[in-house]
Amino acid sequence: MIINNSIIPFGKDYHAINLCGVVFTKTQLTRTALRHERIHTAQQREMLFVGFFLWYVVEWLVRLVMYRNAYRAYRNISFEREAYQYQHIKRYTRQRRHYAWVRLLSASTI
Repeated sequence: MIINNSIIPFGKDYHAINLCGVVFTKTQLTRTALRHERIHTAQQREMLFVGFFLWYVVEWLVRLVMYRNAYRAYRNISFEREAYQYQHIKRYTRQRRHYAWVRLLSASTI
């Protein structure tokens, strides 16, 4: 489900946020952005939603300490790395292995 609105996500630099499979967006999503959000939906489901959000915040905090830069920390969260890496593959969510983001925990992208 996609909800277009002018409030969520908060902040001017964010265009969409996926909360429990519901995508809130301020703009029309491209196909690539939609695939990115579908990958996050798959990740959230396999982590039973609450686990995903807890892991996401903890990993962001750890990476923030590592990189001392909020954007680099965000881009290096394993969930984001998987979504950005595979958002261009049309049927990725159909062929995706469960917990595919785990193998992206140790390396960094930027």
